Amino acid sequence: MTRPQSEQAPETQPTAVKPDSTHPSAQDPSIGRVPGRPSVTKPGADPKVYDSAFMRATRGEKADYTPVWFMRQAGRYMPEYRALRSGKSMLDCIRTPDLAAEITLQPIKAFPLDAAILFNDILTPLPTMGLSLDFVGGVGPVIHNPVSSTRDVDMLAVPAAAESMPFTAESIRLLVPELNSRGIPLIGFVGAPFTLASYAIEGKGSRNYEKTKRMMYAEPAAWERLMGKFEALLADYLAEQVKAGASAVQIFDSWVGALSVYDYQTFVKPATGRLIERVKKLGVPVIYFGTGATHLMPDMAELESDVMGADWRTPLDKAWSLCQKGQSIQGNLDPLLLQAPWRELKHQTDRILGEAAGRPGHIFNVGHGILPETNPDMILRLTQYVHEQTRK
Repeated sequence: MTRPQSEQAPETQPTAVKPDSTHPSAQDPSIGRVPGRPSVTKPGADPKVYDSAFMRATRGEKADYTPVWFMRQAGRYMPEYRALRSGKSMLDCIRTPDLAAEITLQPIKAFPLDAAILFNDILTPLPTMGLSLDFVGGVGPVIHNPVSSTRDVDMLAVPAAAESMPFTAESIRLLVPELNSRGIPLIGFVGAPFTLASYAIEGKGSRNYEKTKRMMYAEPAAWERLMGKFEALLADYLAEQVKAGASAVQIFDSWVGALSVYDYQTFVKPATGRLIERVKKLGVPVIYFGTGATHLMPDMAELESDVMGADWRTPLDKAWSLCQKGQSIQGNLDPLLLQAPWRELKHQTDRILGEAAGRPGHIFNVGHGILPETNPDMILRLTQYVHEQTRK
């Protein structure tokens, strides 16, 4: 894969800020970590993976350079992905371990990324609960029998993940030897309880989440039961992913930004907090990410995930200041900048690295998923650039 040709216009933007060797955290790797927090790693983890830049950053430790991975890094922007997906449904690929593993590895083979994320979807658990899920071209995911009553809530199953989604663990077991040989961690993931509950109730994407909020306000007891079911299912599903070999996990709360602070605290935070508490006992780092949720970050950070994800709407340093002392941060480039001229992408990457100021615990990422129209060459160029500019 070739790199883009240089821009004809001269570069006038400032170069990236190098890590500040005078910053206290650069002198003492223990600074920036939660006092008393143990080093997080699953027993028996591969030493190369444990010592990788990504894993060190999740623990708030100094790394040789800022690690890079991208949400939706395996996907439609890659010609290899489109060729492999031709004639196959999304769910077929997810449920076929050989295909899911191959798609997961495509960006790892193409770019010098520091972590892989399992090819999967946050909605994968919904059919196991009795919901009819389909991915419709031009529309996205559609649930044909959405939750619309308290009876529907009570009818939802909570099956064991090992029995209802064995393909996920098998995909991970296929991936781990290849990734371990490269020293690259694998990230497993789920959607957060609120986001999955919203999909289950709305039946598809939504602007205002009217059905979800109506049930949340009108039927608080049923809502609590619904969140409890997702908490139990997702904790078990992540346990299976970690048992199979995932080195870290991410919880995507993609729709949580639609809530007020009060509603998050009242209707969402308790169940999400219990989920994160249960997952942390698995012995791997936990990343918690919400979109459009800067106003919720202090409350989200109180749930004590190891890493907080930040979208692109708020400067990285301000977002970091909203986290708990010692939490690492992931982010936060606007994914649309990957379609901008290199001079602008470089300039805004410099800005983000400057806001990080070389402190340990920064994982460079986009502030949401890579868009399908992205040129893969920009992924390569950006990853190399971040590594070069932050290498110590």
